[in-house]
Amino acid sequence: MRIKRTTPRSGATRRSRLLALGAGLAAAAALTVPATNANADTAGTFTADQLSAAGEAVLAADVAGTAWHVDPATATLVVTADSTVSKADIARIKRTAGAGAGALRVERTSGKFSKYLSGGDAVYADSWRCSLGFNVVRGGTYYLLTAGHCTDGAGTWYTNSRRTTTIGATVGSSFPGNDYGLVRYDNTSLSHPGSVGGTDITGAADASVGMSVTRRGSTTGTHSGTVTGLNATVNYGGGDIVRGMIRTNVCAEPGDSGGPLYSGSLAIGLTSGGSGNCRSGGTTFYQPVKEALKAYRVSIY
Repeated sequence: MRIKRTTPRSGATRRSRLLALGAGLAAAAALTVPATNANADTAGTFTADQLSAAGEAVLAADVAGTAWHVDPATATLVVTADSTVSKADIARIKRTAGAGAGALRVERTSGKFSKYLSGGDAVYADSWRCSLGFNVVRGGTYYLLTAGHCTDGAGTWYTNSRRTTTIGATVGSSFPGNDYGLVRYDNTSLSHPGSVGGTDITGAADASVGMSVTRRGSTTGTHSGTVTGLNATVNYGGGDIVRGMIRTNVCAEPGDSGGPLYSGSLAIGLTSGGSGNCRSGGTTFYQPVKEALKAYRVSIY
């Protein structure tokens, strides 16, 4: 997640929320650890329409600290609840689901879901830090992709914490709903390699369950794991709900927001948030990168 802004944005309540820290910024909330104490309320097979209705019910319950996705293997809606979610909250979700409550499989995870602010290098906005996701190009102009909760309300970006070396301006931002943003390289003296650490990124791909992936961020460096779910919805609280996220068991921490998720030489996603940490493990969520590339008409190079 991001740290608190030092200056309010228009819309005082939302603009004072915790901002996910970007590359080089203090990493945001800890990622979710592997789910424990799972309890299945399932008895039978549920149709796609029933699972969709169950997902809408979880959304309507509006419990911060929850995330949910369909598990095709068991035809259930997996609801992951962080440590802030009470038994009463779970009961409310089930009441809202009504007859569809049997389609829910509730899993507990430690920590608190939060937005986590060269791929993975630190980048600094006016009053917070995040991680650079991927360098991209459109028509000869170079940009960087990062998380939308990082670019939300941000003007100029810098390469250093003293904010003396300018990168450029935010030219696109989508959050909540989505979680991607675009920053233009206005400083022509900066290099912008198409790589993440020492890995050359040659294209982009969709995630699949079981895919081996690696994440890099300015707080915790490089960590690997697997994709555990697709099309997840995450409720960070305060109206900050994102949809269509990739779920993984890769750890992350505050300040890793916006950093790259990749598999081999292929870009997969941008770090959104999660819970847990890189000592005990975690659950993290990522914005699919192909959606951001299409939205801004930019390409990996």
